[in-house]
Amino acid sequence: MSSSSSQALKIGIVGFGTFGQFLANTMIKQGHTLFATSRTDYSHLCLQMGIHFFRDITAFLDADMDVILLCTSISSLSEVVGSMPLNCLKRPTLFVDVLSVKEHPKNLLLRVLPEESDILCTHPMFGPVSGKNGWQNLTFMFDKVRIKDEVTCSKFLHIFESEGCKMVEMSCEEHDKAAAKSQFITHTIGRALAEMDIKNTPIDTKGFQTLVELKKPVMGCSFDLYSGLYVYNRFARQELENLEHALQKVKETLVQTMEEGQNPEKTES
Repeated sequence: MSSSSSQALKIGIVGFGTFGQFLANTMIKQGHTLFATSRTDYSHLCLQMGIHFFRDITAFLDADMDVILLCTSISSLSEVVGSMPLNCLKRPTLFVDVLSVKEHPKNLLLRVLPEESDILCTHPMFGPVSGKNGWQNLTFMFDKVRIKDEVTCSKFLHIFESEGCKMVEMSCEEHDKAAAKSQFITHTIGRALAEMDIKNTPIDTKGFQTLVELKKPVMGCSFDLYSGLYVYNRFARQELENLEHALQKVKETLVQTMEEGQNPEKTES
């Protein structure tokens, strides 16, 4: 599926790691013109993909793009954006982030970007593994934080709409509240299971098999991503406390049951 010339955008990707490359493949397929910059030299890969790669951030910003897509890690976003010579921008530009937390990039971009720059905070709720066979019915969250150029914003969102994504518009605060209860807790339990070194046994139940499977995608993500979900999402701290409290409550209930003589293994005197 290629994008018509009227829908094609000039998109610059900042941070051309695994996720940036993953998004770029579909954007290229749709007919968009891509540019990239990254701390690592991806010039050879970009040459193969048909992407203009810049080692120099000033030259990158001077390329006159419609959209600048921020695909950095959560922890490095402030440093990366802060190092950009934003005065090199030739015209109002749409800045889009794809981080797994949303209030942090929203507040940062509102604080440091020129007033004329538009801001779209997004979170594709999928990645190279879950989206390897297409994005049909996969969730794409977005918040139009500051949009004056609705045309460019609509064209960018169309990238995901046209691939069949489930488009969910919600505030950055709502996202972080929900993500703390879902994504952060999933990663936390997965990492706890990995810490316990749980493995398949000859007598696994279906439920246990699901737990073992949960460990794999979670441990496939970097600890930098996981720690970012905690450090930069103000709602994650409470959810971690809730999880600890819940485990303690379960333990107390078991101990109480045993002490009351309701443990089935306890023999009557």
